[in-house]
Amino acid sequence: MRAGISGLLALMLAFPATAGWILDNEASSLKFVSTKKNAASEVHHFEAMSGTISDDGKATVILDLSSVETNIAIRNERMKSMLFDVASFKTATITTVIDMSELDGADIGGIYSATFDVTVDLHGKQKTYPANLTVMKMSDDKIVVVANDPLIVKAADFGLEKGIEKLREVAALPSIATSVPVTFVLVFDQK
Repeated sequence: MRAGISGLLALMLAFPATAGWILDNEASSLKFVSTKKNAASEVHHFEAMSGTISDDGKATVILDLSSVETNIAIRNERMKSMLFDVASFKTATITTVIDMSELDGADIGGIYSATFDVTVDLHGKQKTYPANLTVMKMSDDKIVVVANDPLIVKAADFGLEKGIEKLREVAALPSIATSVPVTFVLVFDQK
């Protein structure tokens, strides 16, 4: 009888592999770096995103493209209209599958790293990139997913070259890089 209760208690305390998880927008960040004039690089981010990890481990993050923040108001507006075309494409979606069982029974602070297939859906086009990610168990009801290396996203993969050219022309720049490094720290809380 005592072994049965101990076993049941252990199951109840184990990291729930089938629990649903919701992205904590305030604690999470997704940043990208733009480079102009072949030398001047700046870090930008999105202020609004949502996401979940489903029972089967499918992680989905939805970026509100109109929440792009470059720290320059006119550049924000130009990126929204000329690059992202938020009137037609309001969001971008990032998906991957996380093996939640890797953290089953792990102590707080338990981690695992692996190469994941990360799919970006932007402007109606999808591209899958290999990404070196770390998943960390911060508590029994909080996990963090971190990009160990920047994900290099190419404008050509999503038909964004014309938008970058428009931005270059309106800002009278000699060049704007058409590939951008993207990093993220995503915090998920158990429902």
